[in-house]
Amino acid sequence: MSRVVHTGQALVDVVVEVPDLPARGQNVMASSATDYAGGAVTVLLAAARFGAACVHAGAHGTGPHGDLIRAALDREGITASADPVPDLDTGICVVMVEPSAERTFVTTLGAERQISVASLATSEPRAGDLVCVTGFSLALDRTRDPLLEWLPTLDPAVVVVLDPGAAFAGLPDDVRAAMLEVTDVWSSNAEEAQDLLREVGQEPPADLADLTTAIAPLLRGDAVAIVRDGPEGCAVRVGEETTYVAGFPQTPLDTNGAGDTHTGALLAEVASGTPWVEGCRRANAAAAIKVTRRGTQSAPTSAEVDAFLASL
Repeated sequence: MSRVVHTGQALVDVVVEVPDLPARGQNVMASSATDYAGGAVTVLLAAARFGAACVHAGAHGTGPHGDLIRAALDREGITASADPVPDLDTGICVVMVEPSAERTFVTTLGAERQISVASLATSEPRAGDLVCVTGFSLALDRTRDPLLEWLPTLDPAVVVVLDPGAAFAGLPDDVRAAMLEVTDVWSSNAEEAQDLLREVGQEPPADLADLTTAIAPLLRGDAVAIVRDGPEGCAVRVGEETTYVAGFPQTPLDTNGAGDTHTGALLAEVASGTPWVEGCRRANAAAAIKVTRRGTQSAPTSAEVDAFLASL
């Protein structure tokens, strides 16, 4: 079975539920505060709960936050391939969640940014493995340069998956081009896809399937493109065919990590041999279940998705 390998940042999410965002210089009282292992861990956790063998190739620190990350990986049977970074702890991401489930973030930098070609190589990707890259890794030299040096050296049969995030479209042209040249799978939300098309001088189509079709030619070779639109589901471009895959709208409790859950579940399905369209349907269901639960570590198992789909 192919493995899911993630090169991105494993951060500690400090999640606070607030009635509203405070005005500048003002205070607001949170109704709860919880620390979760987040970032790349959310994708890997979802993939592991779908039965995939998972590896975190990113960096993690020595300190209480690094300990929390490693404990979360260990609980799910996920391998951390690189040794801890000495004398530096993992950073945090403060996540403010409003009653509408909208999220606002503040992120710090720590040991998770201390990667190198050598540390990435400890994951030893092999043919068929799916190697995930986040656009946020490309926003800073210290993570961008090792990644862009390492990725072209991988076996051509390794599948490179780009989750661009909000950062990708605003990167310098040469950085975007270098990443797209090695990208076999694009997985983003609709806004991120629209932003990239505008940056390359194209007017983004309004239709989700047309938007996905427009992204595919920007990638390497006969790439796969997936564009999500929350409860509306997603579209997936495979070969010359684009398919719209309906979502499963729910009343959201916490949308933090829904996109990562979708990505992790989808890649686990594909790693086990599931076709992309059916994998997207199951990933849509996984994300639908996740938004009804609090916290980034609340991705469902494959069995829970089976039960959810059977109940429809």
